Amino acid sequence: MSSGSDDVRRPCEPAETDERRKRDQRGQVGGIEALAFGLLIFVLGSLIVANAWAVVDAKFAADTAARQAARTYVETGTNSDQAERAARAAGLASFAGWHRSASASIDVEGDYHRCGRVVVRASSVVPYVRIPLIGARRGRLTVGATHAEVVDPYRSGVPGQAQCE
Repeated sequence: MSSGSDDVRRPCEPAETDERRKRDQRGQVGGIEALAFGLLIFVLGSLIVANAWAVVDAKFAADTAARQAARTYVETGTNSDQAERAARAAGLASFAGWHRSASASIDVEGDYHRCGRVVVRASSVVPYVRIPLIGARRGRLTVGATHAEVVDPYRSGVPGQAQCE
């Protein structure tokens, strides 16, 4: 057997020449720019979700504060002024528990007598996170909640007679 044939490849020889290998695109990373855009979309999406959660958290805080203030109003005090002060203090303390006392407000409306109805409105301000490329129309959003209670008709120390309708 003669080994004079050049077109038969030997097992130890590379299949392609070095020049051919340099021009080949196998093994290249395609779409590396998609990583940058994917990261950008992830960061923007995370900011949107965080801002939406801040609004939901403020709504929970306002609802809790309004409910606590209304319950305190109907269960505390012997006159309207004392009950209103106690209700405001309880509502603001509830907001402080949610770390929202800086932008909180409590409005109490009602009469302090048997079967009297009290309505408490609690609100808090949520600042918008300015998101690049999306923006915002205004810089903050006011989130509020309302809760109503009735003064117990059989509670002692409350003026008037128990004539609820």
